[in-house]
Amino acid sequence: MKRRLRRASVFAVTAAVAVLAPALGDAAAVPFLAAAGLAFFGVRDGEWFETLALPGDREEERLYGFVAFALAAAGLALFASLPRAPLPYEAFAAAALAVGCGRLGRAVVAGRATDEFPLVAGYVAGGTLGAVAGQVGVLLQTGGSGLVDALPGVVFLAAVAALAAALVRSLVFDRDAHITMVLVAFAVWGFVAVEPSVTVPLVAFGLAVTGALGYVSFAIGTASVPGMLTGVLSALLAVVLGGVGWFATLISFYAIGGLASKYRFDEKANRGVAQENEGARGTGNVLANSAVALVAVVGYAATARVGVPGALFGFAFAGATATAMADTLSSEIGGLYDGPRLVTTLRRVEPGTDGAVTWQGELAGLAGALLVAGLAAFGMPIGDPVVGGGIVVLAGVVGMTVDSILGALIEGERIGNQAVNFLATLSGATVAVSVAVAATALGVGA
Repeated sequence: MKRRLRRASVFAVTAAVAVLAPALGDAAAVPFLAAAGLAFFGVRDGEWFETLALPGDREEERLYGFVAFALAAAGLALFASLPRAPLPYEAFAAAALAVGCGRLGRAVVAGRATDEFPLVAGYVAGGTLGAVAGQVGVLLQTGGSGLVDALPGVVFLAAVAALAAALVRSLVFDRDAHITMVLVAFAVWGFVAVEPSVTVPLVAFGLAVTGALGYVSFAIGTASVPGMLTGVLSALLAVVLGGVGWFATLISFYAIGGLASKYRFDEKANRGVAQENEGARGTGNVLANSAVALVAVVGYAATARVGVPGALFGFAFAGATATAMADTLSSEIGGLYDGPRLVTTLRRVEPGTDGAVTWQGELAGLAGALLVAGLAAFGMPIGDPVVGGGIVVLAGVVGMTVDSILGALIEGERIGNQAVNFLATLSGATVAVSVAVAATALGVGA
């Protein structure tokens, strides 16, 4: 345990050097290169080797894990220090310290708990605090006069960095901290470029509510750890970049879709139509159903830069979410009934056949689309509630039908269910935007 804590502390201290990047300028990469060189050539055995060795390092007798981490930091430092460099120093510092301090937070918690949720919580908490400190340190060197006004944005970016780091870490190996840091740096860079308008109440609400809902989803088994992290990050982006209405629309899908997966699960398992992993949705499933909506909410936050009316992003978000809700409910409820028919031929098929539908499932899907449309109509910028809500319902039903058709025609060994779900939500978003544009052109109050 002490060795693990010391190892995490070394990673955190190494990451903390990123705060000095603005002061070091062109030499910002030098400390990381020196650390990598020392670890690679100078530490081959002994206590320091045993302390820093990650899985696989002992067999190869090289500290490849730490060296890769230091070299990745050096590359990011060099990228950030170039003339007219696009990577901001604060994005580099946030990513490095989110990973370094996240590892330290997890190691601290590991001394008191072994369950995965507290370990992940320790990683996110440590990563968030580290990313806040990193950004503050950079801002004090580059523009400290506006630090107070920048704090809500700093906290938001820190939470995004920590959640993204925890998510990537859950999907890769422990020695791949360098991959995690690079991916997080580019993710934070993207949000810095968007320049979202972030307020203290939204950040506080987003962190508190999404964290609580993430715990509940994991505790009741509707999401795996990676799925929970993906859902929490998605919900945080929705509430901070969009608003409470966007959050309520998205979270309705997560909550109801998750509960629908667990509803009469044993019966669905016996029929061969149950969600895999005992109903706990993973990252792939969450992203397949939410990726289009997340792109839409980020686009909405960047409306001033992209020159597209915010309402169109609202329709894309709502249309994709309505599709995800309708498709999930039609599958989870419809799978409980006999007599499914293939959507393309209407002939009877066995339960669980790709592209099979029941009238009960179709009604459940319609109800789901209506619920999302109602939330979007009164909480999102989609114009007249009746017309806008009607467009969202139409998009949800069309997207649900597209999912069934794609399931019948192309789903199989090469095209999986997650790819089909993504294409269906994309079709729902496309229908919503297209009909909204047409309604506007005709003078209908969309």
